[in-house]
Amino acid sequence: MMSSQRPLTVAATAALAMAGSAAAFAPSSHVASSIASAASRTSVVSNLVVDPTTIVDAIDTTSSVLAAGGNAEGIIDGVTSTLSSVAASASAFSSSANLLSFADQGQNLAGIFFQASLLPYLAFLYFLGFRGNRTPALGNFGWQFLLLFVLSTIPGGIISKSVYSTSLADCDWLHGSAEALLTITNVLIALGFKSAMTQEEPIPADKPRLLAFGAFGLWVAAAAIGPQIGFEGHSAFLFGAGDLPTDAVAALPWVSHAEPVNALSVPTWAIHFSSVFEFLFAMGLIWDFAEATGNEKWKGLTWGMLPLHASGIAACTYHFFYNPSSLQFLVSTQAGLTLLGNITVAIAAYRIAVSNGWTLRELNPFSKTETSPEGLAIDEAAAMPLQFSEAKEPTAVLVAKLSAATLLTSYLVKYGELGLDLPFNPNPFAGAA
Repeated sequence: MMSSQRPLTVAATAALAMAGSAAAFAPSSHVASSIASAASRTSVVSNLVVDPTTIVDAIDTTSSVLAAGGNAEGIIDGVTSTLSSVAASASAFSSSANLLSFADQGQNLAGIFFQASLLPYLAFLYFLGFRGNRTPALGNFGWQFLLLFVLSTIPGGIISKSVYSTSLADCDWLHGSAEALLTITNVLIALGFKSAMTQEEPIPADKPRLLAFGAFGLWVAAAAIGPQIGFEGHSAFLFGAGDLPTDAVAALPWVSHAEPVNALSVPTWAIHFSSVFEFLFAMGLIWDFAEATGNEKWKGLTWGMLPLHASGIAACTYHFFYNPSSLQFLVSTQAGLTLLGNITVAIAAYRIAVSNGWTLRELNPFSKTETSPEGLAIDEAAAMPLQFSEAKEPTAVLVAKLSAATLLTSYLVKYGELGLDLPFNPNPFAGAA
């Protein structure tokens, strides 16, 4: 039974998500008005049927403007105009099944959860970026970059459904390349917080920012031309680098099943596991950041990140069973945990900001005087130096350990499960366990 409240279509979701990206990179004093403006403008495009290439062009343009430090209102105007201009091409995609967003889950429970999770995440970014928090610039950008990963699932889901008649989870090259943006997010967060605590001159955000936007640009290019140059629905991400030959797999002594066609490649499994490990590492670093700042409220952010970590585990569990429709509840669980996690990190960031002097007056869009008592107190808190500590391990050693753990886990899961009956006989109890 369909809800009486109509879910956002892809066009509306894209416009709101792009507006959120713009707001995340804009000065905090403009965030509230930007979000409100975007929410009202999505009604303009909520009924449009959009050609996938148009959305790819729109997000490519958006990321370019963001990289150049564009104004949030200008970006929102441009995106809304771009989406509105494609009304004439509506006949190209007549079925709403082609308009599934957020990993092609647009109009079921998972899609509703994913879409609802956007606004609390924008609130999280606003409070995290409050200047009194002393949030490392690179780490803060990492959290912002996650919005581009969210954006990538929109055209990714559309292309996988409309071109290949399959889900994004089953289209390995699109799936793995989109998930790579999540890995980049976690790397930026971890590097940002680690360098802020262990170096008097933390890693500047400029070069990593350009590299991250470059990676996103590569994804946009791949998504746009992949179907035209012969990429198929089950083509492997990175051409399946590291995958064992079929004959070699069959010769393994424990193998009793053949891999399904939608099995994740080694690179895609590696992207998933590296994201899980990196996120755990980032959680530990943020816990330690409480000592560096002398503010115990930062530990609350680590607790708030737990549902997001559980969301990643739910996704990996679904892939372990080869993405069966009988375990669709795992996708809904992943989405629900994402919504819960975005709410809990928003609450944690709010508590951090309040402890550092944030008040409702910060929502005032008009500039405060340089001599206001509140502004002086916040500036003083922002200028407090961090307590540095020696790195427990060199970064190179950490990278080597992460790489080894990622590859080992990827091979164990991909080829180890071929000796088990469980993944080939999925049931809700096994999935929930």
